Amino acid sequence: MAERDDSPAVVMRAEGICKLYPGTTALADVDFNVYRGKVNVLVGENGAGKSTLMKILAGVEQPSSGRILLEGKEIRYASPRDALALGIGIVYQELNLFPNMSVAENIFANREKLKRPGWIDHALEREKSAELMARLQQAIDPDTLVRDLKVGQQQIVEIAKSLAEDASILIMDEPTSALSQAEVEVLFKIIEELKSNGVSIVYISHRMEELIRIGDYITVLRDGRLIEERPMGGVDLPWIIRRMIGDDAGKSYRDKPHDIGGVVLRVEGLKLDSEYGKRILDGVSFSLRRGEVLGLYGLMGAGRTETLETIMGLHPEASGEIVLDGKSFGGTGIPERIRRGVSLVPEDRQRQGLVQTMSIAGNMTLAGLWRIVRRKIHLGKREEETRVRDMIDKMSIKIARIENLITSLSGGNQQKVLIGKSLITLPKVLMLDEPMRGIDVGAKGEIFDIVNTLASEGIGIIFVSSELKEVRAISDRVIVMSRGRISGEFSREEATEEALVGAMAPSKPAGSGGRQ
Repeated sequence: MAERDDSPAVVMRAEGICKLYPGTTALADVDFNVYRGKVNVLVGENGAGKSTLMKILAGVEQPSSGRILLEGKEIRYASPRDALALGIGIVYQELNLFPNMSVAENIFANREKLKRPGWIDHALEREKSAELMARLQQAIDPDTLVRDLKVGQQQIVEIAKSLAEDASILIMDEPTSALSQAEVEVLFKIIEELKSNGVSIVYISHRMEELIRIGDYITVLRDGRLIEERPMGGVDLPWIIRRMIGDDAGKSYRDKPHDIGGVVLRVEGLKLDSEYGKRILDGVSFSLRRGEVLGLYGLMGAGRTETLETIMGLHPEASGEIVLDGKSFGGTGIPERIRRGVSLVPEDRQRQGLVQTMSIAGNMTLAGLWRIVRRKIHLGKREEETRVRDMIDKMSIKIARIENLITSLSGGNQQKVLIGKSLITLPKVLMLDEPMRGIDVGAKGEIFDIVNTLASEGIGIIFVSSELKEVRAISDRVIVMSRGRISGEFSREEATEEALVGAMAPSKPAGSGGRQ
Protein backbone atom coordinates (compact mmCIF):
# COMPACT_ATOMS: atom_id res chain seq x y z
CA MET A 1 0.00 0.00 0.00
CA ALA A 2 1.36 3.40 -0.96
CA GLU A 3 2.43 5.67 1.86
CA ARG A 4 0.08 8.64 2.33
CA ASP A 5 1.56 12.05 1.55
CA ASP A 6 0.13 14.66 3.96
CA SER A 7 2.43 17.46 2.84
CA PRO A 8 0.58 20.50 1.44
CA ALA A 9 0.64 21.23 -2.27
CA VAL A 10 2.86 23.95 -3.71
CA VAL A 11 0.38 26.34 -5.31
CA MET A 12 3.04 28.78 -6.56
CA ARG A 13 6.77 28.41 -7.09
CA ALA A 14 9.50 30.84 -8.12
CA GLU A 15 12.50 29.08 -9.71
CA GLY A 16 15.98 30.52 -10.23
CA ILE A 17 14.83 34.12 -9.88
CA CYS A 18 17.51 36.73 -10.58
CA LYS A 19 16.99 40.48 -10.49
CA LEU A 20 19.71 42.90 -11.57
CA TYR A 21 19.72 46.66 -11.07
CA PRO A 22 22.47 49.05 -12.23
CA GLY A 23 25.45 48.29 -10.01
CA THR A 24 23.76 45.70 -7.80
CA THR A 25 22.27 42.21 -7.75
CA ALA A 26 19.05 42.20 -5.74
CA LEU A 27 18.28 38.48 -6.21
CA ALA A 28 20.60 35.68 -7.31
CA ASP A 29 19.10 32.31 -8.35
CA VAL A 30 16.38 32.31 -5.65
CA ASP A 31 13.79 29.53 -5.32
CA PHE A 32 10.63 30.17 -3.29
CA ASN A 33 7.62 27.95 -2.61
CA VAL A 34 4.10 29.06 -1.65
CA TYR A 35 2.14 26.24 0.02
CA ARG A 36 -1.63 26.10 -0.37
CA GLY A 37 -3.63 27.28 2.66
CA LYS A 38 -0.50 28.03 4.69
CA VAL A 39 1.32 31.10 6.03
CA ASN A 40 4.60 31.15 4.11
CA VAL A 41 7.01 33.37 6.07
CA LEU A 42 9.87 35.15 4.30
CA VAL A 43 12.66 36.70 6.40
CA GLY A 44 15.97 38.46 5.85
CA GLU A 45 17.80 41.65 6.68
CA ASN A 46 16.99 44.92 4.94
CA GLY A 47 18.39 44.64 1.44
CA ALA A 48 18.18 40.83 1.45
CA GLY A 49 15.74 40.94 -1.48
CA LYS A 50 12.42 40.14 0.24
CA SER A 51 10.39 43.03 -1.12
CA THR A 52 11.96 42.68 -4.57
CA LEU A 53 10.93 39.01 -4.72
CA MET A 54 7.40 39.88 -3.59
CA LYS A 55 7.10 42.61 -6.24
CA ILE A 56 8.10 40.05 -8.86
CA LEU A 57 5.46 37.60 -7.62
CA ALA A 58 2.86 40.40 -7.69
CA GLY A 59 3.76 41.62 -11.19
CA VAL A 60 5.18 44.97 -10.04
CA GLU A 61 8.70 44.04 -11.19
CA GLN A 62 9.92 41.66 -13.88
CA PRO A 63 12.74 39.17 -13.14
CA SER A 64 15.99 39.42 -15.08
CA SER A 65 15.86 35.62 -15.36
CA GLY A 66 14.03 32.65 -13.86
CA ARG A 67 10.40 31.61 -14.03
CA ILE A 68 7.19 31.51 -11.97
CA LEU A 69 4.88 28.49 -11.82
CA LEU A 70 1.22 28.65 -10.76
CA GLU A 71 -0.46 25.30 -10.18
CA GLY A 72 2.51 23.71 -11.98
CA LYS A 73 2.19 25.83 -15.14
CA GLU A 74 4.62 28.59 -16.09
CA ILE A 75 2.99 32.01 -16.09
CA ARG A 76 4.03 35.44 -17.32
CA TYR A 77 2.40 38.72 -16.42
CA ALA A 78 3.41 42.31 -16.97
CA SER A 79 1.50 44.19 -14.25
CA PRO A 80 -0.22 43.85 -10.87
CA ARG A 81 -3.55 43.86 -12.74
CA ASP A 82 -2.44 40.71 -14.62
CA ALA A 83 -1.35 39.09 -11.34
CA LEU A 84 -4.64 39.97 -9.65
CA ALA A 85 -6.55 38.36 -12.53
CA LEU A 86 -4.67 35.17 -11.61
CA GLY A 87 -5.66 35.55 -7.93
CA ILE A 88 -2.42 37.11 -6.60
CA GLY A 89 -2.84 40.18 -4.34
CA ILE A 90 -0.38 42.20 -2.25
CA VAL A 91 -0.33 44.46 0.82
CA TYR A 92 2.66 46.72 0.18
CA GLN A 93 5.29 47.63 2.77
CA GLU A 94 5.11 51.26 1.64
CA LEU A 95 1.51 52.47 1.69
CA ASN A 96 0.06 52.57 -1.82
CA LEU A 97 -2.87 54.91 -1.27
CA PHE A 98 -4.29 58.10 -2.80
CA PRO A 99 -4.32 60.70 0.02
CA ASN A 100 -6.85 62.98 -1.74
CA MET A 101 -9.40 60.17 -2.13
CA SER A 102 -11.77 58.64 0.43
CA VAL A 103 -11.30 55.30 2.18
CA ALA A 104 -13.97 53.68 -0.01
CA GLU A 105 -12.49 55.14 -3.20
CA ASN A 106 -9.06 53.79 -2.25
CA ILE A 107 -10.35 50.33 -1.45
CA PHE A 108 -12.01 50.00 -4.86
CA ALA A 109 -9.57 52.08 -6.93
CA ASN A 110 -9.01 50.49 -10.32
CA ARG A 111 -11.76 47.92 -9.70
CA GLU A 112 -14.77 50.16 -9.10
CA LYS A 113 -18.25 48.79 -8.44
CA LEU A 114 -20.44 49.83 -11.37
CA LYS A 115 -24.20 50.38 -11.62
CA ARG A 116 -23.79 50.13 -15.37
CA PRO A 117 -20.89 50.78 -17.77
CA GLY A 118 -19.39 54.16 -16.98
CA TRP A 119 -21.36 54.74 -13.74
CA ILE A 120 -19.73 54.04 -10.36
CA ASP A 121 -21.98 52.71 -7.60
CA HIS A 122 -20.61 54.87 -4.77
CA ALA A 123 -23.29 53.70 -2.32
CA LEU A 124 -22.31 50.06 -2.83
CA GLU A 125 -18.60 50.89 -2.45
CA ARG A 126 -19.31 52.67 0.85
CA GLU A 127 -21.41 49.72 2.03
CA LYS A 128 -18.72 47.16 1.18
CA SER A 129 -16.02 49.38 2.75
CA ALA A 130 -18.04 49.66 5.96
CA GLU A 131 -18.32 45.85 6.05
CA LEU A 132 -14.54 45.53 5.66
CA MET A 133 -13.92 48.08 8.43
CA ALA A 134 -16.29 46.15 10.69
CA ARG A 135 -14.47 42.93 9.86
CA LEU A 136 -11.22 44.65 10.86
CA GLN A 137 -12.95 46.08 13.97
CA GLN A 138 -12.21 49.66 12.97
CA ALA A 139 -14.51 52.68 13.36
CA ILE A 140 -13.25 54.36 10.17
CA ASP A 141 -15.84 56.22 8.08
CA PRO A 142 -15.63 55.09 4.41
CA ASP A 143 -16.05 58.76 3.34
CA THR A 144 -12.96 59.92 5.30
CA LEU A 145 -10.10 61.19 3.15
CA VAL A 146 -7.03 58.98 3.54
CA ARG A 147 -4.80 62.02 4.14
CA ASP A 148 -6.75 62.66 7.37
CA LEU A 149 -5.95 59.21 8.78
CA LYS A 150 -3.02 58.28 11.00
CA VAL A 151 -0.38 55.92 9.57
CA GLY A 152 -1.82 52.95 11.46
CA GLN A 153 -5.31 53.64 10.09
CA GLN A 154 -3.88 53.93 6.59
CA GLN A 155 -2.28 50.52 7.10
CA ILE A 156 -5.75 49.16 7.94
CA VAL A 157 -7.10 50.62 4.68
CA GLU A 158 -4.25 48.95 2.76
CA ILE A 159 -5.19 45.60 4.33
CA ALA A 160 -8.88 46.21 3.55
CA LYS A 161 -7.93 46.77 -0.10
CA SER A 162 -6.32 43.35 -0.26
CA LEU A 163 -9.28 41.64 1.43
CA ALA A 164 -11.63 43.22 -1.11
CA GLU A 165 -9.68 41.52 -3.91
CA ASP A 166 -10.64 37.98 -2.79
CA ALA A 167 -7.18 36.76 -3.82
CA SER A 168 -6.24 33.08 -3.55
CA ILE A 169 -2.60 34.06 -2.87
CA LEU A 170 -2.17 37.11 -0.63
CA ILE A 171 1.26 38.71 -0.10
CA MET A 172 1.60 40.74 3.10
CA ASP A 173 4.77 42.85 3.23
CA GLU A 174 5.13 44.25 6.79
CA PRO A 175 1.34 44.48 7.34
CA THR A 176 1.63 45.12 11.10
CA SER A 177 4.44 47.68 11.12
CA ALA A 178 2.10 50.53 12.13
CA LEU A 179 -0.60 48.55 13.95
CA SER A 180 -1.35 48.41 17.68
CA GLN A 181 -1.30 45.05 19.43
CA ALA A 182 -5.10 44.88 19.42
CA GLU A 183 -5.16 45.52 15.66
CA VAL A 184 -2.50 42.84 15.14
CA GLU A 185 -4.69 40.31 16.96
CA VAL A 186 -7.62 41.13 14.67
CA LEU A 187 -5.41 40.67 11.60
CA PHE A 188 -4.19 37.29 12.86
CA LYS A 189 -7.79 36.11 13.25
CA ILE A 190 -8.48 37.15 9.67
CA ILE A 191 -5.37 35.30 8.47
CA GLU A 192 -6.64 32.11 10.18
CA GLU A 193 -10.01 32.65 8.52
CA LEU A 194 -8.36 33.04 5.11
CA LYS A 195 -6.26 29.92 5.65
CA SER A 196 -9.34 27.89 6.49
CA ASN A 197 -10.78 28.97 3.14
CA GLY A 198 -7.69 27.73 1.29
CA VAL A 199 -6.01 31.11 0.81
CA SER A 200 -2.20 31.01 0.75
CA ILE A 201 -0.47 33.81 2.68
CA VAL A 202 3.07 35.06 2.01
CA TYR A 203 4.05 37.01 5.14
CA ILE A 204 7.02 39.34 5.72
CA SER A 205 7.67 40.98 9.08
CA HIS A 206 10.61 42.10 11.18
CA ARG A 207 8.66 41.20 14.31
CA MET A 208 10.13 37.74 14.86
CA GLU A 209 7.60 36.69 17.50
CA GLU A 210 4.82 37.19 14.95
CA LEU A 211 6.53 34.92 12.44
CA ILE A 212 7.01 32.10 14.92
CA ARG A 213 3.42 32.42 16.10
CA ILE A 214 1.59 32.36 12.76
CA GLY A 215 4.05 30.86 10.27
CA ASP A 216 3.70 27.36 8.77
CA TYR A 217 6.79 27.48 6.52
CA ILE A 218 9.81 29.77 6.67
CA THR A 219 12.24 30.84 3.94
CA VAL A 220 15.39 32.85 4.74
CA LEU A 221 17.17 35.19 2.31
CA ARG A 222 20.55 36.80 2.85
CA ASP A 223 22.22 39.23 0.42
CA GLY A 224 19.78 38.24 -2.32
CA ARG A 225 20.39 34.49 -1.98
CA LEU A 226 18.32 31.64 -0.59
CA ILE A 227 19.74 30.39 2.72
CA GLU A 228 17.15 27.84 3.85
CA GLU A 229 13.50 26.78 3.64
CA ARG A 230 11.79 24.51 6.19
CA PRO A 231 8.54 23.95 8.12
CA MET A 232 8.16 26.30 11.10
CA GLY A 233 8.05 23.46 13.65
CA GLY A 234 11.09 23.71 15.95
CA VAL A 235 12.12 27.15 14.65
CA ASP A 236 12.97 29.69 17.36
CA LEU A 237 14.32 33.25 17.44
CA PRO A 238 18.04 32.31 17.64
CA TRP A 239 17.61 29.98 14.64
CA ILE A 240 16.11 32.81 12.56
CA ILE A 241 18.73 35.37 13.58
CA ARG A 242 21.66 33.02 12.89
CA ARG A 243 20.47 32.40 9.36
CA MET A 244 19.51 36.01 8.69
CA ILE A 245 22.75 37.67 9.71
CA GLY A 246 25.27 34.81 9.81
CA ASP A 247 28.41 35.77 11.68
CA ASP A 248 26.68 38.86 13.12
CA ALA A 249 24.11 36.74 14.96
CA GLY A 250 25.56 37.80 18.29
CA LYS A 251 24.62 41.42 17.67
CA SER A 252 22.16 42.66 20.25
CA TYR A 253 21.20 45.88 22.00
CA ARG A 254 24.15 47.04 24.06
CA ASP A 255 23.81 49.93 26.43
CA LYS A 256 26.90 52.14 26.54
CA PRO A 257 27.45 54.23 29.65
CA HIS A 258 27.14 57.95 28.92
CA ASP A 259 27.07 61.11 31.00
CA ILE A 260 23.84 63.08 31.30
CA GLY A 261 24.17 66.84 31.56
CA GLY A 262 21.92 69.81 32.14
CA VAL A 263 18.53 70.55 30.60
CA VAL A 264 18.73 71.23 26.83
CA LEU A 265 14.99 71.23 26.05
CA ARG A 266 12.05 72.26 28.21
CA VAL A 267 8.41 71.87 27.18
CA GLU A 268 5.68 73.54 29.24
CA GLY A 269 1.91 73.16 28.92
CA LEU A 270 1.63 72.12 25.27
CA LYS A 271 -1.99 72.18 24.11
CA LEU A 272 -3.28 71.27 20.67
CA ASP A 273 -6.81 70.87 19.31
CA SER A 274 -7.90 69.16 16.11
CA GLU A 275 -9.80 71.10 13.44
CA TYR A 276 -12.96 69.58 14.93
CA GLY A 277 -12.19 70.93 18.39
CA LYS A 278 -11.01 67.64 19.93
CA ARG A 279 -8.17 68.06 22.44
CA ILE A 280 -5.10 66.19 21.09
CA LEU A 281 -2.49 67.51 23.56
CA ASP A 282 -3.65 68.59 26.99
CA GLY A 283 -0.96 70.38 28.97
CA VAL A 284 2.10 68.25 28.09
CA SER A 285 5.18 69.27 30.10
CA PHE A 286 8.61 67.64 30.37
CA SER A 287 12.33 68.34 30.10
CA LEU A 288 15.19 66.67 28.22
CA ARG A 289 18.81 66.72 29.32
CA ARG A 290 22.00 66.66 27.27
CA GLY A 291 23.10 63.10 26.57
CA GLU A 292 19.76 61.66 27.73
CA VAL A 293 17.65 59.17 25.80
CA LEU A 294 14.05 59.95 26.75
CA GLY A 295 11.57 57.23 25.76
CA LEU A 296 8.03 58.26 24.86
CA TYR A 297 5.56 55.38 25.12
CA GLY A 298 1.81 55.02 24.68
CA LEU A 299 -0.92 53.67 22.45
CA MET A 300 -1.59 55.00 18.98
CA GLY A 301 -3.49 58.27 19.34
CA ALA A 302 -2.00 59.04 22.74
CA GLY A 303 -0.36 62.21 21.39
CA ARG A 304 3.23 61.04 21.01
CA THR A 305 3.64 62.01 17.34
CA GLU A 306 1.77 65.30 17.83
CA THR A 307 4.12 66.21 20.69
CA LEU A 308 7.19 65.80 18.47
CA GLU A 309 5.50 67.60 15.57
CA THR A 310 4.60 70.54 17.82
CA ILE A 311 8.17 70.84 19.09
CA MET A 312 9.33 70.80 15.45
CA GLY A 313 6.91 73.61 14.53
CA LEU A 314 4.42 71.62 12.43
CA HIS A 315 1.46 72.89 14.48
CA PRO A 316 1.85 76.68 14.85
CA GLU A 317 -1.70 76.83 16.23
CA ALA A 318 -0.59 74.94 19.38
CA SER A 319 -0.11 76.80 22.66
CA GLY A 320 2.50 76.34 25.37
CA GLU A 321 6.20 77.11 25.65
CA ILE A 322 9.18 75.32 24.09
CA VAL A 323 12.64 76.36 25.30
CA LEU A 324 15.94 75.19 23.75
CA ASP A 325 19.18 76.06 25.52
CA GLY A 326 17.34 78.68 27.59
CA LYS A 327 15.80 80.44 24.57
CA SER A 328 12.11 80.24 23.67
CA PHE A 329 11.00 78.99 20.27
CA GLY A 330 8.04 81.38 20.28
CA GLY A 331 7.02 82.28 16.72
CA THR A 332 9.87 80.49 14.93
CA GLY A 333 9.21 78.24 11.94
CA ILE A 334 10.59 74.83 11.04
CA PRO A 335 13.75 76.04 9.17
CA GLU A 336 14.80 78.21 12.10
CA ARG A 337 14.23 75.38 14.58
CA ILE A 338 16.43 73.10 12.47
CA ARG A 339 19.16 75.77 12.44
CA ARG A 340 18.90 76.19 16.20
CA GLY A 341 19.41 72.46 16.74
CA VAL A 342 16.18 70.45 16.65
CA SER A 343 15.60 67.64 14.17
CA LEU A 344 12.77 65.15 13.66
CA VAL A 345 12.84 61.72 12.00
CA PRO A 346 9.11 61.33 11.20
CA GLU A 347 7.12 58.12 11.46
CA ASP A 348 5.94 58.30 7.83
CA ARG A 349 9.18 58.31 5.85
CA GLN A 350 7.45 58.28 2.45
CA ARG A 351 5.17 61.32 2.85
CA GLN A 352 7.10 63.38 5.39
CA GLY A 353 10.72 62.29 5.28
CA LEU A 354 11.96 61.49 1.77
CA VAL A 355 11.55 62.89 -1.74
CA GLN A 356 11.01 59.86 -3.98
CA THR A 357 12.23 61.58 -7.17
CA MET A 358 15.58 62.62 -5.66
CA SER A 359 18.84 60.75 -5.26
CA ILE A 360 20.20 59.18 -2.08
CA ALA A 361 22.68 62.04 -1.72
CA GLY A 362 20.05 64.70 -2.44
CA ASN A 363 17.71 63.31 0.21
CA MET A 364 20.43 63.02 2.82
CA THR A 365 21.61 66.63 2.53
CA LEU A 366 18.21 68.26 1.94
CA ALA A 367 17.64 69.47 5.52
CA GLY A 368 21.29 70.53 6.00
CA LEU A 369 22.04 72.34 2.73
CA TRP A 370 22.68 75.53 4.63
CA ARG A 371 25.74 73.84 6.17
CA ILE A 372 27.37 73.10 2.79
CA VAL A 373 26.31 76.13 0.70
CA ARG A 374 29.11 78.58 -0.12
CA ARG A 375 28.46 82.33 -0.37
CA LYS A 376 24.77 81.53 0.22
CA ILE A 377 24.20 80.35 -3.38
CA HIS A 378 26.81 77.74 -4.39
CA LEU A 379 26.46 74.13 -3.30
CA GLY A 380 29.80 72.64 -2.27
CA LYS A 381 29.56 69.39 -4.25
CA ARG A 382 32.78 67.92 -2.87
CA GLU A 383 31.77 68.69 0.70
CA GLU A 384 28.29 67.29 0.04
CA GLU A 385 29.73 64.01 -1.26
CA THR A 386 32.14 63.76 1.69
CA ARG A 387 29.36 64.27 4.23
CA VAL A 388 27.08 61.79 2.48
CA ARG A 389 29.75 59.08 2.25
CA ASP A 390 30.74 59.59 5.89
CA MET A 391 27.11 59.22 6.94
CA ILE A 392 26.63 56.14 4.75
CA ASP A 393 29.60 54.51 6.48
CA LYS A 394 28.35 55.55 9.91
CA MET A 395 24.85 54.19 9.25
CA SER A 396 26.05 51.03 7.40
CA ILE A 397 23.74 51.80 4.46
CA LYS A 398 23.91 49.32 1.58
CA ILE A 399 24.03 51.26 -1.70
CA ALA A 400 25.56 50.97 -5.16
CA ARG A 401 25.97 54.69 -5.96
CA ILE A 402 24.96 57.82 -4.05
CA GLU A 403 23.51 59.22 -7.29
CA ASN A 404 20.89 56.44 -7.47
CA LEU A 405 17.28 57.29 -6.67
CA ILE A 406 16.22 56.81 -3.06
CA THR A 407 13.61 54.33 -4.33
CA SER A 408 16.41 51.95 -5.34
CA LEU A 409 16.98 51.18 -1.64
CA SER A 410 15.11 48.74 0.56
CA GLY A 411 12.70 50.17 3.12
CA GLY A 412 15.18 49.69 5.96
CA ASN A 413 18.01 51.43 4.12
CA GLN A 414 15.67 54.30 3.25
CA GLN A 415 15.01 54.65 6.99
CA LYS A 416 18.75 54.85 7.63
CA VAL A 417 19.09 57.60 5.01
CA LEU A 418 16.34 59.51 6.80
CA ILE A 419 18.18 59.27 10.13
CA GLY A 420 21.41 60.33 8.41
CA LYS A 421 19.57 63.31 6.93
CA SER A 422 18.77 64.51 10.47
CA LEU A 423 22.29 63.91 11.75
CA ILE A 424 23.84 66.04 8.98
CA THR A 425 22.07 69.07 10.50
CA LEU A 426 24.18 68.51 13.69
CA PRO A 427 21.20 68.62 16.09
CA LYS A 428 21.29 69.32 19.81
CA VAL A 429 17.95 67.52 20.13
CA LEU A 430 17.12 64.54 17.90
CA MET A 431 13.53 63.27 17.90
CA LEU A 432 12.97 59.76 16.54
CA ASP A 433 9.35 58.76 15.83
CA GLU A 434 9.17 54.95 15.47
CA PRO A 435 12.69 54.76 13.94
CA MET A 436 12.74 50.95 14.12
CA ARG A 437 9.57 50.55 12.03
CA GLY A 438 10.35 48.24 9.09
CA ILE A 439 13.92 47.67 10.28
CA ASP A 440 15.41 44.17 10.59
CA VAL A 441 17.08 42.81 13.71
CA GLY A 442 20.61 43.55 12.52
CA ALA A 443 19.79 47.15 11.57
CA LYS A 444 18.02 47.66 14.90
CA GLY A 445 21.23 46.79 16.69
CA GLU A 446 23.15 49.26 14.51
CA ILE A 447 20.66 52.06 15.13
CA PHE A 448 20.68 51.29 18.84
CA ASP A 449 24.48 51.69 18.82
CA ILE A 450 24.18 54.96 16.89
CA VAL A 451 21.66 56.34 19.40
CA ASN A 452 24.01 55.43 22.26
CA THR A 453 26.95 57.07 20.48
CA LEU A 454 24.98 60.26 19.85
CA ALA A 455 23.90 60.37 23.49
CA SER A 456 27.53 59.99 24.58
CA GLU A 457 28.32 63.01 22.36
CA GLY A 458 25.83 65.08 24.38
CA ILE A 459 22.84 65.06 22.04
CA GLY A 460 19.46 64.90 23.76
CA ILE A 461 17.28 62.22 22.16
CA ILE A 462 13.51 61.66 22.31
CA PHE A 463 12.70 58.12 21.21
CA VAL A 464 9.11 57.13 20.36
CA SER A 465 8.26 53.44 19.97
CA SER A 466 5.24 51.17 20.28
CA GLU A 467 7.56 48.30 21.26
CA LEU A 468 7.98 47.93 25.01
CA LYS A 469 11.28 46.07 24.69
CA GLU A 470 12.79 48.80 22.53
CA VAL A 471 11.71 51.60 24.86
CA ARG A 472 12.98 49.82 27.95
CA ALA A 473 16.29 48.81 26.37
CA ILE A 474 17.25 52.19 24.95
CA SER A 475 15.85 54.78 27.38
CA ASP A 476 17.46 56.47 30.37
CA ARG A 477 14.00 57.68 31.37
CA VAL A 478 10.51 56.86 30.04
CA ILE A 479 7.44 59.08 29.77
CA VAL A 480 4.07 57.41 29.16
CA MET A 481 1.29 59.28 27.36
CA SER A 482 -2.42 58.60 27.36
CA ARG A 483 -5.16 60.66 25.70
CA GLY A 484 -2.90 63.63 25.12
CA ARG A 485 -1.54 63.82 28.66
CA ILE A 486 1.50 62.48 30.47
CA SER A 487 0.23 59.65 32.67
CA GLY A 488 3.53 58.37 34.03
CA GLU A 489 7.24 59.07 34.24
CA PHE A 490 9.83 56.43 35.17
CA SER A 491 13.54 56.13 35.67
CA ARG A 492 15.34 53.35 33.82
CA GLU A 493 15.16 51.13 36.89
CA GLU A 494 11.45 51.78 37.45
CA ALA A 495 10.43 51.22 33.81
CA THR A 496 9.22 47.64 34.03
CA GLU A 497 6.76 46.32 31.47
CA GLU A 498 4.05 46.16 34.12
CA ALA A 499 4.65 49.77 35.17
CA LEU A 500 4.59 51.15 31.62
CA VAL A 501 1.48 49.25 30.59
CA GLY A 502 -0.26 50.19 33.83
CA ALA A 503 0.52 53.88 33.31
CA MET A 504 -1.38 53.91 30.02
CA ALA A 505 -4.62 53.91 32.04
CA PRO A 506 -5.55 57.60 31.95
CA SER A 507 -7.13 57.86 35.40
CA LYS A 508 -4.06 58.60 37.48
CA PRO A 509 -0.36 59.43 37.17
CA ALA A 510 2.31 56.89 38.05
CA GLY A 511 6.03 56.58 38.68
CA SER A 512 8.49 58.87 40.43
CA GLY A 513 7.64 61.88 38.32
CA GLY A 514 4.17 61.00 37.09
CA ARG A 515 1.75 63.88 36.59
CA GLN A 516 -1.52 64.68 34.92
